[in-house]
Amino acid sequence: MDIKHLKKLRIGDLTARLPIVQGGMGVGVSLSGLAAAVAHEGGIGVIAAAGMGMLEPDGFSNYVEASKRRMRMEIQKARARTTGILGVNIMVALSNFADMVTTSLEEGIDVIFSGAGLPLNLPQFLQKEHHTKLVPIVSSGRAAVLICRRWLDRYNYLPDAFVVEGPRAGGHLGFKPEQLDQPQFSLENLVPEVIQAIRPISEKEQKHIPIIAAGGIFTGADIFKYMQLGAEGAQMATRFVTTHECDASIKFKEAYLAARPEDVVIIKSPVGMPGRAVRNQFIESMESGKKKPFKCPYHCITTCELENSPYCIALALTNAQKGNLKHGLEFAGDNVHRCTEIVSVKELMDTLVEEYEEAYQQAERDGTVLSQ
Repeated sequence: MDIKHLKKLRIGDLTARLPIVQGGMGVGVSLSGLAAAVAHEGGIGVIAAAGMGMLEPDGFSNYVEASKRRMRMEIQKARARTTGILGVNIMVALSNFADMVTTSLEEGIDVIFSGAGLPLNLPQFLQKEHHTKLVPIVSSGRAAVLICRRWLDRYNYLPDAFVVEGPRAGGHLGFKPEQLDQPQFSLENLVPEVIQAIRPISEKEQKHIPIIAAGGIFTGADIFKYMQLGAEGAQMATRFVTTHECDASIKFKEAYLAARPEDVVIIKSPVGMPGRAVRNQFIESMESGKKKPFKCPYHCITTCELENSPYCIALALTNAQKGNLKHGLEFAGDNVHRCTEIVSVKELMDTLVEEYEEAYQQAERDGTVLSQ
């Protein structure tokens, strides 16, 4: 792999050889297998905390303890496979948010990524002995500034980086349905907006806060585009699903390979947010008004309205991860139709670097390369 122009990603005292963050995908799509493989190849591998207890035999009867146990196990398994940078993705909306954060810190995780709400109290869990970096996921400059100010006022701490996620991402989205196609909310606009919004704070406090672009990034050329806009890294999820190391079942991956552009739909999730998913029999039955009777193992998402929910989203996502797509919900980004084969993480990372270098060289020939 010939890396000439692709710069390393520095988050505090952590340095990723490749500025590629593998997005956290729950339930169970990105666990230790995928995260360790990405970290080993020089990126940042991420384990998703959402619904983790559902993967344990006692998940229904002992969800909280099962979640902590599985989180600990996945971090330890990943750490045993790589010396690279490992992160966890912990949604603010999780009912067991505090437990997941505390467990990850106890295991010495390198980075905590946190979105699906504003992680306004995340630094309160950080003790002097912890070296974990805290990275909120935001979808606006306003949200980024609010987090910066709250963290400074209460904890004298600034985020170590921000992930700026646009509306083309898979899974739950931080936008209203009508905003998804509006130009002002495109990632191309959001990245410069957030950079400009936090610059006065980072300069005043003399702390560099790198921006990681996310949502719809699929190729090395995409990474180049957003780094030209000022981002210092890119988060990708969908393309990592069709790797051998991804922790989802082969049926889950094959559904990605079979997906067409028209199969990608926006659903109304029981947790109150729009979500992007691959249309399948389960979604069609939901659209026809059918209700899936379920027993809630644990009120795992604070915003979930149990009484009015037509199905349990944690169970639907778990079913999909295991390959039971008839009863499963399969989240995906809007580029899922571009997945054409299952490759190794190494092959994918090499391809991304090659694509980046080709995009850089083309821009150089065109005279459009900006200083990075």
